[in-house]
Amino acid sequence: MQFRDLNAQYSALKGDIDTAISEVLEAENFISGRQVVELEQRLAEFVGVKHCITCGNGTDALTLALMAWEIGEGDAVFVPDFTFFASGEVVAFEGAIPIFVDVESDTYNISPEKLEEAILRVKKDGKLVPRVIIAVDLFGQPADYFKIREIAYKYNLLILEDGAQGFGGRIGMQRACSFGDISTTSFFPAKPLGCYGDGGAVFTDNDEWAGLIRSLCIHGKGDNKYDNVRLGMNSRLDTLQAAVLLAKFPKFKSFELDSVNQVAEKYKELLRNNVVTPEVKDGFYSSWAQYTIQLKDEKQRDDLQMYLKEHGIPSMIYYPKAMHKQQAFSKIESDDKDFPNTLKLCKTVLSLPMHPYMKRKTIEEIANAVWASTGNRVMN
Repeated sequence: MQFRDLNAQYSALKGDIDTAISEVLEAENFISGRQVVELEQRLAEFVGVKHCITCGNGTDALTLALMAWEIGEGDAVFVPDFTFFASGEVVAFEGAIPIFVDVESDTYNISPEKLEEAILRVKKDGKLVPRVIIAVDLFGQPADYFKIREIAYKYNLLILEDGAQGFGGRIGMQRACSFGDISTTSFFPAKPLGCYGDGGAVFTDNDEWAGLIRSLCIHGKGDNKYDNVRLGMNSRLDTLQAAVLLAKFPKFKSFELDSVNQVAEKYKELLRNNVVTPEVKDGFYSSWAQYTIQLKDEKQRDDLQMYLKEHGIPSMIYYPKAMHKQQAFSKIESDDKDFPNTLKLCKTVLSLPMHPYMKRKTIEEIANAVWASTGNRVMN
């Protein structure tokens, strides 16, 4: 059993993927080929924004956004405490200070209430200038951008949407990667729309920022790659990865998003009377990068993971350590009392196998194993 079965996906799309790769090999246009331009156009249209700029990976995408906004020393950037390290790493790498914020216990996304409290603390302290909110669409569900946008307007902050796990999700009919002033995603293989290596993209409606980010992607180029008008980086999506994504994209839209939501519904039906299952808010739609349950305590979680392993069922813990607990951020002042939800989640969450090509019998096998290990009822 695979945690996210990319082999099953490849088998379903083998003809299209092989043809797409062969075309790149035959044309020998491995960097900035026509497939890159076509992919950017299709992704921008799908998301509903003017500009899509592809790049080397999701971390670079976040960095490019912060560079375009000239975020640096003396700036405060608000980041959820329960997320992958890159969401805070990019802030510190630019010389700014990540201010960690507790998350909602049911959606795992940044808490708007705790966000406003953190902003007020920073403003009262007066040492840093609040500049940006990084909202992460964790495990596939968009953050609560309507509430976050109100807070951003109130305190004159920019929103950077980290949609690395959320591509394909939406609120109403508005799609993930369109909620930020700048939004980003990742095409890491295990993401909802993944390539066969590293890849990322930046989305925005702002013409100036889009032009600046295109320059920053290629060593700060001006009219050509030998005319360097600013310091940038080398971060391009190669043509082979663009070709793979183009081959995958139609099936992603027509089948995979609906299918993975059906898998989530089946999980919920089978598990909701035993463990805490993830909640999707009314009017929200998740792309289900992960299916993450909560157990009653760390021992039950660890016992379940061991039981699943013994029965050939993979699982993962996303994430075992809060951002404010990471050694790399040890110099940033923080207090555990500000992060009760994050600290509990780090000890109780477990992600189960999840992908659009899961068979009903596989879901039932996993659910039966969860019941066999826990055998108790946890109130949702």
